Amino acid sequence: MKFYRLFILFIVMIACNEVKAQETMPGVIYPVLGKNDTIRVMSAVDNGYLIPFFILNEIVVYGTKTFKSVADQAAYNRLKYNVLKVMPYAMFAKRRYEKLERDLAVTMDKKEQKILVKECDKEIKNMFNTEIKELTITQGQILTKLIDREVGRTTYDIVKQTKGGFAAFSYQLVARVVGHNLKTTYSATEDRDIEAIIVNSGYYQ
Repeated sequence: MKFYRLFILFIVMIACNEVKAQETMPGVIYPVLGKNDTIRVMSAVDNGYLIPFFILNEIVVYGTKTFKSVADQAAYNRLKYNVLKVMPYAMFAKRRYEKLERDLAVTMDKKEQKILVKECDKEIKNMFNTEIKELTITQGQILTKLIDREVGRTTYDIVKQTKGGFAAFSYQLVARVVGHNLKTTYSATEDRDIEAIIVNSGYYQ
C-alpha cells in the first residue's frame, strides 16, 4: 500500500514539473515587461522570441481612380449616378425574392404557393408601375445586371421560376423591344467599375 501511494505521489510530481515546464517554456526568450504591461494577450514564438500578437479587423485599401480625360471622368460619374439610382431596386428585389423562397419552403400546398407568387409579383409590378418605369434604358440595363448580382439569378430565370417559361419568354420579347435583355448576367471582373462603385457605396457596411 505504501509503495502504491509513493507511486501516485511520484506521478503527480512528474505531472506538476511538466506543467511548470510548459508554462515557463525553456529556451524561449521572453520580452522585458514594464510596470504597465498588465494586459494578457495572445503570443507566439518566432525564432526563439516570445512575441505578442493581436487579431485586427480586415482593412481594405482602395486606390484613387484616375481618368485619361475629362470625358472619361464624366462617363464614370454618369455610371456612378445610374448605379446608385437603381441599387435600391436591386436590393428590394433581393429581399423580396428571398422572402418568397422562405415562404415557399414552409408550405407544400400548391394553392398557397400560387398565392405567395402572385403577392410577390404584385409587389414587383407596383414598384415597376410607380418608379422603375421612369428609368432610362441604360439604368434598366444596369438594374438587370444588379439583380443577377444580388439574387444570383438572372431576371429571366426568376420570372421563369415564378411565372413559368411562357411568361419569361413573353417578358423577354417585350424587354428586347425597349433595349433590355432579361438574361443579362453580372461579372465583377468585366463590370469592375460598377463593382467598385457598389463596394464604396456603403450598402454593405
